Amino acid sequence: MRPDKLIERVLNIPRFGKRAIAIAVDSSLCVLSVILAFYLRLGDWNVIDDAIVMPCLISIVIALPIFITMGLYRAIFRYAGWSAVMTIARAVALYAIPFSAIYTLYGLGGVPRTVGLIQPILLFLFIGSSRTFARTILGESYRDIFRSGELPRVMIYGAGSSGRQLASAIRSCNEMRVAGFVDDDPALWRKTIDGVPVFGPHGIEEIVKRHGITDMLLAIPSASRGRRGEIVHKMRELNLHVRTLPGLLDMARGNVSVSDLRELDIEDLLGRSPVAPDNQLLQGSIEGKVVLVTGAGGSIGSELCRQIAQKRPALLLLIEISEYNLYAIHQDLQRASTVWNYDPNILIPLLASVTNAQRMEEIIETWHPDVIFHAAAYKHVPLVEHNSVEGVQNNVFGTYVLARIAHNHCVPNFVLISTDKAVRPTNIMGASKRLAELVLQAMQASQTSTCFSMVRFGNVLGSSGSVVPLFRRQVADGGPVTITHADITRYFMTISEAAQLVLHAGAMAQGGDVFVLDMGDPVKIIDLARNIIELSGLTVRERSNPDGDIEIRTVGLRPGEKLYEELLIGDNPSPTSHSRILRANERYLEWDALKPMLDDLKDAIHCGDAKRTRAMVGKIVPEYRPNSPVVDWVSTARDQLPREVAAE
Repeated sequence: MRPDKLIERVLNIPRFGKRAIAIAVDSSLCVLSVILAFYLRLGDWNVIDDAIVMPCLISIVIALPIFITMGLYRAIFRYAGWSAVMTIARAVALYAIPFSAIYTLYGLGGVPRTVGLIQPILLFLFIGSSRTFARTILGESYRDIFRSGELPRVMIYGAGSSGRQLASAIRSCNEMRVAGFVDDDPALWRKTIDGVPVFGPHGIEEIVKRHGITDMLLAIPSASRGRRGEIVHKMRELNLHVRTLPGLLDMARGNVSVSDLRELDIEDLLGRSPVAPDNQLLQGSIEGKVVLVTGAGGSIGSELCRQIAQKRPALLLLIEISEYNLYAIHQDLQRASTVWNYDPNILIPLLASVTNAQRMEEIIETWHPDVIFHAAAYKHVPLVEHNSVEGVQNNVFGTYVLARIAHNHCVPNFVLISTDKAVRPTNIMGASKRLAELVLQAMQASQTSTCFSMVRFGNVLGSSGSVVPLFRRQVADGGPVTITHADITRYFMTISEAAQLVLHAGAMAQGGDVFVLDMGDPVKIIDLARNIIELSGLTVRERSNPDGDIEIRTVGLRPGEKLYEELLIGDNPSPTSHSRILRANERYLEWDALKPMLDDLKDAIHCGDAKRTRAMVGKIVPEYRPNSPVVDWVSTARDQLPREVAAE
């Protein structure tokens, strides 16, 4: 048994039992002090014989009644201080009077007279030392136990190597108290690991109640997402705060520590299996190539760069308009080069805007990329709706400028990152992305030097503007968690999956392709909000539970926002070599028909005319059905100016 567990058991002994132990210890010290007094007087253990039996008995008979009367056994040893030492001194002094009188003044045969003086001194030292020892050992242990009693009581799901390392780290940091392990392996049930019991997953409700568990820590990095989803669903019913360790690849960089714990990713809640990558296909399309990524510092762009760098391109050109974002992704990729074993010199960070034709011409002419992944875009629906002219300029004409230069320099592959909001759009962001698709489709139909393709996917978890971190911040602030509509749904995928899909598209594209991912069923945002609240160990405040912790509040749809998203305009997708990737068959305009309309749109943007810009977008994208009036900040502000000021 571990020493701390033994001390905890001692502290849990009833008061009567503790007093009995103290009396037994003091009796033993009386005997020990008599034996040592004989040795100190005679200088030889061999001369100690039956003569010491009577002094030992007399010492116990005299000492215990005095100690009991003086209150030595009413004191709590772990709190023993200077006053306790003085009480011991008075008690031993009172004891010394009869003991010395018997063996020093009167004297008994076979017992040296000096024993009557030496033994009380030794007894004082022994009794005082025993109380000091109890204070040092038991007092500190009691304080630790008391403090640990106030700490969150947690259980670790997973009694493997990661779980054991996590338990050790928790003991070291003293921030939580591990009450037990839960593991799926029946061979571990009813056993203990380093003094911590292991339970099976069945009957866990009773275990949680009995031990007052507040947190469940998932230490199962090798478990499939489906299994993690089952476990998380079970924990949600128990109203526990659930956190998890990262996956195996993330943990490969070092040992497990408490700082590795993180809140559950939404993919843990969804439980959908990830799209499996075709590594051979991806490697062949990237290795040894010059790859250019626009929007390299954004959510999708940065993950694209990470996955591309691992496949050892000849060069990786990082195009980004934000200086900070470019610095951050460049530093991140340089650090990762030692982990993924690639040369950091392949990284070339370039500040540039995709709408700057001269700058993009310089870059492409200098390095002649083999593949361009175009991730640069304004994507936040409300922001683009309120800045519609700039949104169309960046999303449409940024794509057009880059695609035209790529075509002029015969870049073999060009992949556009699109969105499910491009399907029957109700907002400028989605319409501008659909128009960008139409530009590439028209260009593909009019030339063969560059293979243009597009990739559509739904909401990316963890991206900037994602609803998940917003909900978590709102929960941390005490609520309310705000949703725009009780019935709103969205498709979700991870950043890693999105990047893999984009890379697959670049490898499979034949020209003019629009790729979409089979993303399973859409998720109701209100269910997502409820999951995040309940897996934080809190409850939803609602009509059936007015005393809940966090309210979910509906605030209404924002301009341009849809209740649900789609991935296909038509209903006739074609399969590809990847079981989870489909090829959409979408209508498009011939370049001769599209080019004049693009010129008119460019003129409207040049004039800063938001209303005309939106009208032109609607003319080119007939599926665009805006669900709000023009809310462009500049346009609405101009409309409110006096007519003579606006004319100036």
